[in-house]
Amino acid sequence: MPSKKALVRRPSPRLAEGLVTHAERQKVDVGLATEQWEAYVEALRAHGWEICEVEGADDCPDSVFVEDTVVLFRNVALITRPGSASRRPETAGVEEAVAGLGCSVNWIWDPGTLDGGDVLKVGDTVYVGRSGRTDAAGVQQLRAAFEPLGARVVAVPVSKVLHLKSAVTALPDGTVIGHIPKMDRPSLFPGFLAVPEESGAQVLLLGGHQLLMAASAPKTAELLTDLGYEVVTVDIGEFEKLEGSVTCLSVRLRELYA
Repeated sequence: MPSKKALVRRPSPRLAEGLVTHAERQKVDVGLATEQWEAYVEALRAHGWEICEVEGADDCPDSVFVEDTVVLFRNVALITRPGSASRRPETAGVEEAVAGLGCSVNWIWDPGTLDGGDVLKVGDTVYVGRSGRTDAAGVQQLRAAFEPLGARVVAVPVSKVLHLKSAVTALPDGTVIGHIPKMDRPSLFPGFLAVPEESGAQVLLLGGHQLLMAASAPKTAELLTDLGYEVVTVDIGEFEKLEGSVTCLSVRLRELYA
């Protein structure tokens, strides 16, 4: 059977020192953030996801954003080389975790940089954001790793947000949703649906017609509910202060077979 595993990583005690690029720095309550993270993890577990907790990285303030450290396609795990040098120590623990789950492990090598938040998979199409964190060499290396496996890789310019998936994600039927003011090239996505809130562009597919979204996008939640989706919301406000979203707090492994 296909897997339904989610990698997560507990927030660092230094979370409040996390990087901020496109937003003004705000005070982060680490205790409240930890409570929000626990509720997020419980929401995944309640919808059938097996939680695989990566060993903590207390000296890495951004380590809770585990999605940035690895990209999965089929059973291949591509360990990233984050665009911010301060985040590169985060990858070792994640590499150990995915190898332990039976993934075939590849790597992004110097001089390439790639953040997992810049990678959106829609079926066999892999959109890769060319952002401040992911460079041309990183895109080329991802293409070399995944195209032989059947992926179609599409590069997307990203200049208005931190990562591609800060601006767009996809619904279960493959429709890409996004907040147009934060997008560079909406025309690159066929079957596109605009949403009214920035955080509404970020949905996590729980399975079937169920979506996980941030509580900060009630208008988008109403829109998607009207389209027939079951929307589950979580408060991740402390992580949103650090440009985080529901997608970057976990890595979903759907294509590992027992």
